Amino acid sequence: MDFPAFPDAPPLFSADEKETLASTQTDAKRFRELISEKTKAYNDLFHDLYPIEKLVKGLSGLYDEVMRAAWMRSGLDKIPSVAMIAVGGYGRSELHPKSDIDLLILLKDDCVPPAQEIEAFITFLWDLKLDVGHAVRTITECAELAANDITVITNLIESRTLFGDEELLANLKLKVDVNHMWDGQSFYRAKLAEQKERHAKYQNTAYNLEPNLKECPGGLRDMQVIDWVAKRHLHTHRLSALIDKKFLSEDEYTQIKGAVSHLWRIRWALHTIVGRKEDRLLFDHQRTLAKEFGFDDEDLKRNVERFMQGYYQSVAAIQQLNDLLLQHFEESFLSLEPNPAIEVINERFQVTNGQLEIRSADVFTQTPSAMLEMYKIMGDRGEITGIRANTMRALRDNLDMVDESYRVDPVNTALFLDIIASRYRMTTVLRSMKHIGLLGRYLPEFGAIIGQMQHDLFHIYTVDAHTLQLVENLRRFLLPESRSNFPISSQAIRHIAKVELLYIAGLYHDIAKGRGGDHSELGCVDAREFCERHGLTKPETELIEWLVRHHLLMSVTAQRKDISDPEVIWEFASIVKNQERLDYLFLLTVADINATNPTMWNSWRASLMRQLYLETKRALRRGLDSPIDADMQSDEHKQRALEILIERNADIIEAEKIWDDIEDEYFIRSNGDEIAWNTEAILQHRPSTKPLVAISPLGGRNFSGASKVFIYTPIASHLFAVTAALFEQMGLTILDAKISTTSDNYSLDTFVVMESAECHDINLHLDHERIELMKKTLIEQLDSPSLYESVIKRFTPRHLKIFNAPSTVQFVSQPEEVWSALEVTAPDRPGLLALIGQFFMEHDLMLHKAKIATLGERVEDTFYITEENGDLIADSTRMTHICDALKNSIDRFSQATEH
Repeated sequence: MDFPAFPDAPPLFSADEKETLASTQTDAKRFRELISEKTKAYNDLFHDLYPIEKLVKGLSGLYDEVMRAAWMRSGLDKIPSVAMIAVGGYGRSELHPKSDIDLLILLKDDCVPPAQEIEAFITFLWDLKLDVGHAVRTITECAELAANDITVITNLIESRTLFGDEELLANLKLKVDVNHMWDGQSFYRAKLAEQKERHAKYQNTAYNLEPNLKECPGGLRDMQVIDWVAKRHLHTHRLSALIDKKFLSEDEYTQIKGAVSHLWRIRWALHTIVGRKEDRLLFDHQRTLAKEFGFDDEDLKRNVERFMQGYYQSVAAIQQLNDLLLQHFEESFLSLEPNPAIEVINERFQVTNGQLEIRSADVFTQTPSAMLEMYKIMGDRGEITGIRANTMRALRDNLDMVDESYRVDPVNTALFLDIIASRYRMTTVLRSMKHIGLLGRYLPEFGAIIGQMQHDLFHIYTVDAHTLQLVENLRRFLLPESRSNFPISSQAIRHIAKVELLYIAGLYHDIAKGRGGDHSELGCVDAREFCERHGLTKPETELIEWLVRHHLLMSVTAQRKDISDPEVIWEFASIVKNQERLDYLFLLTVADINATNPTMWNSWRASLMRQLYLETKRALRRGLDSPIDADMQSDEHKQRALEILIERNADIIEAEKIWDDIEDEYFIRSNGDEIAWNTEAILQHRPSTKPLVAISPLGGRNFSGASKVFIYTPIASHLFAVTAALFEQMGLTILDAKISTTSDNYSLDTFVVMESAECHDINLHLDHERIELMKKTLIEQLDSPSLYESVIKRFTPRHLKIFNAPSTVQFVSQPEEVWSALEVTAPDRPGLLALIGQFFMEHDLMLHKAKIATLGERVEDTFYITEENGDLIADSTRMTHICDALKNSIDRFSQATEH
């Protein structure tokens, strides 16, 4: 990669230093001292904002001197048939502080390898603590490898001689010339396949939470692909030569130069901070880099987000130009057809070999609305496979015409609504519009969230990528395969009146992220302005506004509140008000959860959302003036359980005797299927006095994901602490807990558990041996507890240690005060639930139910507790003491697990 020369250059070794390097009396220690001194000088220049291009090339020149000195002291300079060749990044004269130094020791075909001298050379470089990769090959061996390996031929394209006979490399390059092997077309195809494979390793997105700035889509490697293809086919040795060949405009060259310079500066700083070669922007490095790049106000999270937004914008620019140039290459010299198939659509557009193309270079200048019309055509015609490179470039060159008057033009607003209503590939169209820059210009509020990350482990995409993924999820609900994966969503989306309103709400639900304040409320303002500008009716506008304002309501209610409580359902239904809103909100919520972090959507969350949807649907049908009361719900659940038990030939008289001893709350908050399962297990277990443990997959035997664990045992204060510790020791995560008691001092506990995040794709119920081991261990420990005395200690993953915000603990009000609700927000740590269970035991608190939500690096749990005798916790002094004491315990625990 080439950049304009600067009038000054970073310091290389002085004449005296070169003499010291050349002396055989200079030991490795002195070499390292000289390298360290120069590296420090380069780092000082870096901090003084010296041009990174010169630093990278200057450091390469610095190591050239080291390599030559080491070569000569090893005696290799006296052997005429051997040459030292720089390859890879070093061959391009691009080195960062801890980059690999790749060398080829090239031999004449009839040369016997000077093994002793080569060994001395490499050993000395290792003594210098340099990361040197080397190969020893003859010219013929190199040519044979290059003929079959795209990586080898790529390295040789940008190789240079550091010491020795330059004719050796010249002869090698003649052998691997485009006329002999890897012609331009085959080289292009191989590099394109290599790039696709590399992108797939990073989920084909540049917007990873901890991206690799070299290998991810839009990373430095993508720019090198352009460089390599141009060198191989066009025989260019400078990227700027593509301007003369009409493959690159001056503006595009400047954009590439700026983006690459930015990534180079990040990479230089990263190597310096870590002290070794590192291309991954890990969370802890992001914090340090944000400060290094001048983001140093008090809001650490915001600093990182601003730094990363700049990074994402640079990789987006590289990815855009990579796509554009590769397509241009293909159209220009790989896919030439003497008689291309052309279908004229109108006076502005035609389809050439399946791709949309403008019919004249000034289409967008003469008819600016054609920029949106082009995407409307794509959405209307399923046979169009893409857009021609000349058309994309023309569109990019005219984006400055998209101004405020363009945005309010009725022709353009109608075209955009047509795009939202596209029959084919609507999200592909929106992504293409974003990629080229049109979507951010037409919707400036969307442009503001491009590259906007959230510095946490829950939101794994940038806001713009998440938003378009949400819209794509909504579209997928219309596909036949969604009927099995998302049955309610698949049915609901076919019943809503206008699906485009759902897409618009999806586009705007997070539009105000990063502005500060309540993004739901701020987003309503933008959504309303969009609706008014695009001529939507008042009811349509009100629906979209309502969805944006309440887009978190359903997930928060399902995951944080006790949705088995009729009062909670009535409260939620009172906000939703009608079936139409319920359908729209349910669809938006399911799509949102899956677009935030796909691993968060599991059988448990699916069951919560299904339960809340169906219970609310029933409440709306019944009428908000006629809410179901607790007794009615209890009777319905009992009746359903009786029907199941009768079908299974259970002893109904004995079953009802068991029910007579159980507290009423159990029947209110357990559905008929669960009551029948628990009752049947107890009937089969009696008269044993040992703890009963029964395990069943949530949703049926063939449903992967979460499992229900039912425990029936004498009441004991240590029960939750012991159980939580055991589950965590087994690598299981508790998602939900319900604890009920009987008049004969027994406890009926139901836990919903699933594999930990690292093993979320494992189905516990396929491992029968593990199920039996779980039962055996739980029975033994509950019968003779020992674990509750010390909280379980397990390794805390690196990415969790980075996030250690102080916990918050507070009591919150509920619609119906049956229990006191204690909300805990804290960093996620192995053993946390066991710690909280032990705290309840030590402070004479009785746990009745727990709602556990792990959201990336933090947990947001709600515990429904009473005093040990069952009384509500009403005294404010007692509440304050519980909150302060638990917060202190959690914070001490979180800090201890950092080390």
